[in-house]
Amino acid sequence: MSTIRAVQADITTLDVDAIVNAANNSLLGGGGVDGAIHRAAGPELLAYCRGLNGCATGQAKLSPGFKLPAGAVIHTVGPVWQGGDHDEAELLAQCYRNCIAIARQQGFRTVAFSAISCGVYGYPRAAAADIAVSTLRNVLTGSGVDEVLLVAFDSDMLAIWQQAMAANGY
Repeated sequence: MSTIRAVQADITTLDVDAIVNAANNSLLGGGGVDGAIHRAAGPELLAYCRGLNGCATGQAKLSPGFKLPAGAVIHTVGPVWQGGDHDEAELLAQCYRNCIAIARQQGFRTVAFSAISCGVYGYPRAAAADIAVSTLRNVLTGSGVDEVLLVAFDSDMLAIWQQAMAANGY
Protein backbone atom coordinates (compact mmCIF):
# COMPACT_ATOMS: atom_id res chain seq x y z
CA MET A 1 0.00 0.00 0.00
CA SER A 2 1.25 3.46 -0.87
CA THR A 3 1.77 6.06 1.81
CA ILE A 4 1.43 9.80 1.50
CA ARG A 5 3.31 12.08 3.88
CA ALA A 6 3.49 15.86 4.13
CA VAL A 7 6.95 17.24 4.88
CA GLN A 8 8.53 20.66 5.14
CA ALA A 9 11.74 20.60 3.12
CA ASP A 10 13.67 21.94 0.18
CA ILE A 11 12.57 19.57 -2.59
CA THR A 12 15.95 19.91 -4.30
CA THR A 13 17.64 18.14 -1.37
CA LEU A 14 15.45 15.03 -1.24
CA ASP A 15 16.93 11.63 -2.06
CA VAL A 16 13.94 10.06 -3.82
CA ASP A 17 13.48 8.36 -7.17
CA ALA A 18 11.85 11.47 -8.65
CA ILE A 19 10.82 14.96 -7.71
CA VAL A 20 7.96 16.74 -9.42
CA ASN A 21 8.70 20.17 -10.80
CA ALA A 22 5.88 22.71 -11.04
CA ALA A 23 7.13 23.90 -14.42
CA ASN A 24 5.99 26.42 -16.99
CA ASN A 25 5.02 25.45 -20.54
CA SER A 26 8.53 26.04 -21.92
CA LEU A 27 10.19 23.70 -19.35
CA LEU A 28 13.17 26.07 -19.52
CA GLY A 29 13.15 27.22 -15.91
CA GLY A 30 11.43 30.08 -14.18
CA GLY A 31 10.81 31.34 -10.70
CA GLY A 32 9.91 29.56 -7.48
CA VAL A 33 10.43 25.82 -7.28
CA ASP A 34 11.05 25.59 -11.03
CA GLY A 35 14.01 27.95 -10.84
CA ALA A 36 15.34 26.26 -7.69
CA ILE A 37 15.23 22.84 -9.35
CA HIS A 38 17.00 24.12 -12.46
CA ARG A 39 19.70 25.81 -10.37
CA ALA A 40 20.29 22.74 -8.21
CA ALA A 41 20.30 20.29 -11.15
CA GLY A 42 22.82 22.35 -13.10
CA PRO A 43 22.93 23.56 -16.70
CA GLU A 44 22.53 20.02 -18.02
CA LEU A 45 18.85 20.12 -17.02
CA LEU A 46 18.18 23.19 -19.14
CA ALA A 47 20.01 21.64 -22.10
CA TYR A 48 17.99 18.44 -21.74
CA CYS A 49 14.68 20.30 -21.38
CA ARG A 50 15.31 22.23 -24.59
CA GLY A 51 14.94 18.91 -26.40
CA LEU A 52 11.56 18.17 -24.76
CA ASN A 53 9.84 20.90 -26.81
CA GLY A 54 7.76 22.23 -23.94
CA CYS A 55 4.78 20.71 -22.19
CA ALA A 56 1.04 21.36 -22.32
CA THR A 57 -0.89 22.29 -19.20
CA GLY A 58 -1.96 19.15 -17.33
CA GLN A 59 0.69 17.00 -19.00
CA ALA A 60 4.04 15.79 -17.68
CA LYS A 61 7.49 15.00 -19.08
CA LEU A 62 10.53 13.23 -17.63
CA SER A 63 14.18 14.25 -17.40
CA PRO A 64 17.22 12.97 -15.51
CA GLY A 65 17.95 14.64 -12.17
CA PHE A 66 21.55 15.48 -13.12
CA LYS A 67 23.15 17.05 -10.00
CA LEU A 68 20.06 16.55 -7.79
CA PRO A 69 19.96 13.75 -5.20
CA ALA A 70 16.76 12.61 -6.96
CA GLY A 71 17.42 10.41 -9.95
CA ALA A 72 14.78 12.07 -12.10
CA VAL A 73 12.57 15.11 -12.46
CA ILE A 74 8.98 14.83 -13.61
CA HIS A 75 8.02 18.22 -15.02
CA THR A 76 4.34 19.08 -15.01
CA VAL A 77 2.55 22.27 -15.94
CA GLY A 78 -0.30 23.22 -13.68
CA PRO A 79 -3.08 25.59 -14.61
CA VAL A 80 -3.00 29.30 -13.95
CA TRP A 81 -5.89 30.15 -11.61
CA GLN A 82 -8.54 32.11 -13.52
CA GLY A 83 -11.35 31.98 -10.99
CA GLY A 84 -12.18 28.28 -11.26
CA ASP A 85 -14.35 28.31 -14.37
CA HIS A 86 -11.66 27.33 -16.88
CA ASP A 87 -11.19 23.62 -16.10
CA GLU A 88 -8.48 24.44 -13.57
CA ALA A 89 -9.49 21.62 -11.19
CA GLU A 90 -9.44 18.97 -13.93
CA LEU A 91 -6.14 20.24 -15.34
CA LEU A 92 -4.56 20.17 -11.89
CA ALA A 93 -5.83 16.63 -11.26
CA GLN A 94 -4.39 15.63 -14.65
CA CYS A 95 -0.96 16.85 -13.50
CA TYR A 96 -0.99 14.44 -10.56
CA ARG A 97 -2.41 11.55 -12.61
CA ASN A 98 0.16 12.02 -15.38
CA CYS A 99 3.06 12.25 -12.92
CA ILE A 100 2.04 8.99 -11.24
CA ALA A 101 1.63 7.39 -14.69
CA ILE A 102 5.24 8.30 -15.50
CA ALA A 103 6.39 7.06 -12.08
CA ARG A 104 4.60 3.75 -12.69
CA GLN A 105 6.11 3.39 -16.19
CA GLN A 106 9.60 4.08 -14.83
CA GLY A 107 9.27 1.86 -11.76
CA PHE A 108 9.77 4.76 -9.34
CA ARG A 109 9.02 3.82 -5.71
CA THR A 110 9.38 7.26 -4.09
CA VAL A 111 8.10 10.52 -5.56
CA ALA A 112 8.13 14.01 -4.03
CA PHE A 113 5.61 16.60 -5.23
CA SER A 114 5.88 20.34 -4.95
CA ALA A 115 2.61 22.26 -4.54
CA ILE A 116 1.65 22.51 -8.21
CA SER A 117 0.07 25.83 -9.28
CA CYS A 118 0.21 27.26 -5.73
CA GLY A 119 2.93 29.84 -6.39
CA VAL A 120 2.80 32.48 -9.11
CA TYR A 121 0.00 30.57 -10.87
CA GLY A 122 -2.25 31.66 -8.00
CA TYR A 123 -4.28 28.51 -7.38
CA PRO A 124 -5.92 28.73 -3.93
CA ARG A 125 -3.66 26.54 -1.81
CA ALA A 126 -6.32 24.65 0.18
CA ALA A 127 -8.31 23.78 -2.95
CA ALA A 128 -5.14 22.70 -4.78
CA ALA A 129 -4.01 20.54 -1.86
CA ASP A 130 -7.40 18.83 -1.68
CA ILE A 131 -7.31 18.05 -5.42
CA ALA A 132 -3.75 16.73 -5.06
CA VAL A 133 -4.49 14.41 -2.13
CA SER A 134 -7.81 13.11 -3.47
CA THR A 135 -6.33 12.48 -6.93
CA LEU A 136 -3.27 10.74 -5.51
CA ARG A 137 -5.47 8.60 -3.29
CA ASN A 138 -7.33 7.42 -6.39
CA VAL A 139 -4.32 6.75 -8.62
CA LEU A 140 -1.74 5.29 -6.26
CA THR A 141 -3.41 1.89 -5.87
CA GLY A 142 -1.56 -0.55 -8.08
CA SER A 143 0.92 2.10 -9.24
CA GLY A 144 3.98 0.48 -7.66
CA VAL A 145 4.79 3.80 -5.96
CA ASP A 146 5.47 3.08 -2.28
CA GLU A 147 5.69 6.62 -0.94
CA VAL A 148 4.61 10.08 -2.03
CA LEU A 149 5.97 13.12 -0.24
CA LEU A 150 3.95 16.31 -0.41
CA VAL A 151 6.64 18.91 0.03
CA ALA A 152 6.02 22.28 1.63
CA PHE A 153 8.66 24.97 1.56
CA ASP A 154 7.02 26.80 4.48
CA SER A 155 4.97 25.93 7.54
CA ASP A 156 1.79 27.47 6.09
CA MET A 157 1.82 25.06 3.14
CA LEU A 158 2.71 22.17 5.44
CA ALA A 159 -0.43 22.88 7.49
CA ILE A 160 -2.50 23.04 4.30
CA TRP A 161 -1.10 19.68 3.10
CA GLN A 162 -1.88 18.19 6.53
CA GLN A 163 -5.44 19.52 6.49
CA ALA A 164 -6.04 18.08 3.02
CA MET A 165 -4.65 14.73 4.12
CA ALA A 166 -6.92 14.67 7.20
CA ALA A 167 -9.95 15.56 5.06
CA ASN A 168 -9.10 12.63 2.75
CA GLY A 169 -8.63 10.07 5.50
CA TYR A 170 -4.86 10.18 6.01
